[in-house]
Amino acid sequence: MDATLDTGRGRERVRAAESMTSRRQSETATTGRGSPRERELLRAARSGDQHAFGTLVEPYRRELQVHCYRMLGSHADAEDALQETLVRAWRGLAGFEGRSSLRAWLYAIATNRCSSALARRPKRVLPIDYAPAADPHDGPADPVHEPVWLEPFPDTQLDLETAAGPEARYDQREALELAFIAALQYLPARQRAVLILRDVLGFSAREAADVLETTPVSIDSALQRAHKAVDDRLPIQSQQQTLRLLGDEHLGELVERYVAAWERNDIDAVVSMLAEDARMVMPPLPSWYSGREQVASFLHDYTLRDGRSWKMVPTSANGQPALATYEWHEQIGVFRPHSISVLTLRGSQIEGIMAFLDPALLELFALPAP
Repeated sequence: MDATLDTGRGRERVRAAESMTSRRQSETATTGRGSPRERELLRAARSGDQHAFGTLVEPYRRELQVHCYRMLGSHADAEDALQETLVRAWRGLAGFEGRSSLRAWLYAIATNRCSSALARRPKRVLPIDYAPAADPHDGPADPVHEPVWLEPFPDTQLDLETAAGPEARYDQREALELAFIAALQYLPARQRAVLILRDVLGFSAREAADVLETTPVSIDSALQRAHKAVDDRLPIQSQQQTLRLLGDEHLGELVERYVAAWERNDIDAVVSMLAEDARMVMPPLPSWYSGREQVASFLHDYTLRDGRSWKMVPTSANGQPALATYEWHEQIGVFRPHSISVLTLRGSQIEGIMAFLDPALLELFALPAP
């Protein structure tokens, strides 16, 4: 066995792959490529029935979107790649000969679309990988509006209830955490696809080789290199492990205290919840702040200064607690969408505040107005 797998996180990856593989084999036995219903829909779709095609691919739509997000690090780019995948699948349906499952065939198209997109644009990153920590007394730098920033993904779009048991659900969430998605973006496209197919989706080396049109030996080699690169960037403990140890009740209390402190502009209360080495990042601003005191200075001078008023609605993104944030606009007398903040925890302290300053992102979370 690859030595890089002989770690706690590596063993989790193996268990995740085995769990997902078992689930997929069970699904194939009942609704897979050989089922009468799928064959019927496939014949109709090949005859030009678009409704049959929609019914055929609908069970895979969400997981394909998440796959594209893991590859691209952007919800918007993932949606574009998904649409391109479905269009190409529709146009190429006559060429699907059934040697692989329909699911694997769709993943092959989606992975190819994502790889093509990656070749045309820079990787998505967080500000901590873009520039050194800033001095809050200098003020934030001008926003960078080019498509270089990682984006959050709403948990409501994961369809987690279809997962086969709590362990599968846990692994799916872990493989969507911001730290994991950020680490993936540093892999070459081929290694990225291999790691996702093998460790997240549970494809065998042969299945992954078929998707990527290569050999199992090449898949194993790419996976070994991907493990090394990703492990070097991941924290020792995932957010899912942290959240499990914290428990739902304590997590709810922590989020409630954070929201209450933020909404009353209580800087001391917010800062008391931060770890000593807490970080605050706010894409598209390249400026980010490291350390409790630096974050406190920024909050005092800018975000929570007198005259600004906030409302927050708890939600979740990337398997982590998140807050939809709205700012009061006196002239029109309403709270307007401002940002999505994703929290990273260490024990019962907040280690990171990732505030994505794009009001349009709030539409993805389908939340009620504050």
